[in-house]
Amino acid sequence: MAEDFHEVLFPLDVALRGSGGPQRLTEIVTLASGREHRNGRWADSRRRYDAGFGIRSLDALHAVIGFFEERRGRLYGFRYRDRVDFRSGPPGQAPGPFDQVIGRGDGTTTAFPLTKTYGGGFAPYRRAIAKPVAGSVRVAVAGTELAPAAFACDPATGLVTLARAPAANAPVTAGFAFDVPVRFDTDDLTIDLAAFTAGEIPKVPLVEIVP
Repeated sequence: MAEDFHEVLFPLDVALRGSGGPQRLTEIVTLASGREHRNGRWADSRRRYDAGFGIRSLDALHAVIGFFEERRGRLYGFRYRDRVDFRSGPPGQAPGPFDQVIGRGDGTTTAFPLTKTYGGGFAPYRRAIAKPVAGSVRVAVAGTELAPAAFACDPATGLVTLARAPAANAPVTAGFAFDVPVRFDTDDLTIDLAAFTAGEIPKVPLVEIVP
C-alpha cells in the first residue's frame, strides 16, 4: 500500500461532519421451503463514507477539490478520521493502555499488530488497525503500562514493537486513536455552484482500502 498511499489526513473539519460506516456483503439464498441460507462473502467489514455532508462553505469546498486533485482521484489512498469510531475505547474517552488486548507473550515475540475488538463473548469481531495516530499509542504488559521508550509503533502499519519480549501468557494491551485508510470512490467531482449555494450537498464518496 505504501507506494499508492499518501500518509496525509483528509480535511478534518469536513471529515467530522461526514456520514458513513461499516459495510458487509451477505449472500442470502431462499430455499423452496422458505428457509434461508446465509453466507458472509467478506471476512472483514469495509467502511464507506460520504464526505460531502461536511462541506459547509466555499473554503471547505475549495480544500476538498485541492485534496482530490492531489490524490489524482481514485489513484492514491489517504487517511480519514471517522468521527464515530476513531479510538480504541469509547469516542468520548481518551485512549488508555488497557483498552484492547492485542496479543499474549510467548517469551520470544516482540511485535504485535494493533487491533480493535467489537462485540462481546458470543461472536466478537477483531479488526486490524493499520493507521494509528502518531503519538497516541499507549501500551501495557501484564497490567503495567510501558514507558514510551520501551516500545515503538509504526504509524503507517500499526505494528507495535516492544523492547523486550513479554513473558509467556502475559497479556499485551494497547490504547490508541486511529484513522481509516481510504480512497476516493470516484474519478470525477461534479460541483454545481448554484446548487451548492442554495444548500445542495455535493457527493464525495470514499471507500476503505482493505489490505
